[in-house]
Amino acid sequence: MQATIFFGAIGPQQVILILVIVLLLFGGRKIPELMRGLGSGIKEFKKATKEEEEEAKKED
Repeated sequence: MQATIFFGAIGPQQVILILVIVLLLFGGRKIPELMRGLGSGIKEFKKATKEEEEEAKKED
């Protein structure tokens, strides 16, 4: 619920401003590397979660 209140307060103008700041800080060449790392991290998290659920089913 707290996250819903926070994200509801961010409008399109704020999102654009944040993206511009990120682009200025990291540059255009670093952003694909950052996104690739984020994607692989999410994939690894999902894999670990799936393995955890399978172990829980085996124990039942």
